[in-house]
Amino acid sequence: MKNTEQAWAKLNLCLEVTGKLPDGYHAVRGIMQSTDFHDDVTLEEGDGPWTVRSDLCYLPTGDTNLAARAAILFREKTGLGPVGGLITLRKRIPVCGGYGGGSSDAAAVLRLLNRLSGYPLSWEELEEMSLPLGADVPFCIRGGTVLAEGKGEKLTPLPDLSGVSLILCRPDFSCSTPLLFQAVDRLKLRVRPDVGGMCRAVEEGDVPGVARRLFNIFEEVLPKKQRDTVREIRSALLDAGALGAAMTGTGSGIFGIFPSPEAAGRARETLTGQGIACDTAATTARLV
Repeated sequence: MKNTEQAWAKLNLCLEVTGKLPDGYHAVRGIMQSTDFHDDVTLEEGDGPWTVRSDLCYLPTGDTNLAARAAILFREKTGLGPVGGLITLRKRIPVCGGYGGGSSDAAAVLRLLNRLSGYPLSWEELEEMSLPLGADVPFCIRGGTVLAEGKGEKLTPLPDLSGVSLILCRPDFSCSTPLLFQAVDRLKLRVRPDVGGMCRAVEEGDVPGVARRLFNIFEEVLPKKQRDTVREIRSALLDAGALGAAMTGTGSGIFGIFPSPEAAGRARETLTGQGIACDTAATTARLV
């Protein structure tokens, strides 16, 4: 029997690195937001080990794929759900683009297995269990609008900022997350995001205020060629009517906030005509 779950792309409305934790990982702080742009994750129980099939030939098909690792982890922690099977990914979220494609796929697998097993884990337990899979996976379990701290696993829900129109752009390069963290360590950054102000804007439902405060510290430490490309696309978004634009995660995806779906649709036509690959989307509320 096939069971399907949507895996939603995420955005970092603002993101900063605040230091290092005792275990050597970096501490981050920022606002994360889920969107309705999604992959489809289908699970079929089988007799063999977990395998992954997707419409992208270069993705791993075995237990190195995060979706398969999520299924294995769920079974190890709960003793429930199938021992093996097939996970099929219909990919829309760009790979290595900062939109959380792998993390959202893993989160979808965990939600799906939890549901099929009769909800043995609470949402909080599911989030805690998911952290070994990656810092973004706990957020991707429920999505919404959240203040993320620590490695990204300390989640404080904010009022839902749902239904905000977006354009998600897909540059034709990827960024090295380890190298960008190393670059942040080496540089003394003079400008940092206004996380407190962003929280207040979210709480007030002030979309223009949110758009004005979009800021990602990793834009400041990109290699020059990549930084120039990000700035060009961000400028193109603003010229096309975006209220604000920024890179998400450690890149290379760049998104813009628009005043309406119609404005986002017109902007997509303009950007596509300029050779910029992009999709329209909207922000979504937290599951519970």
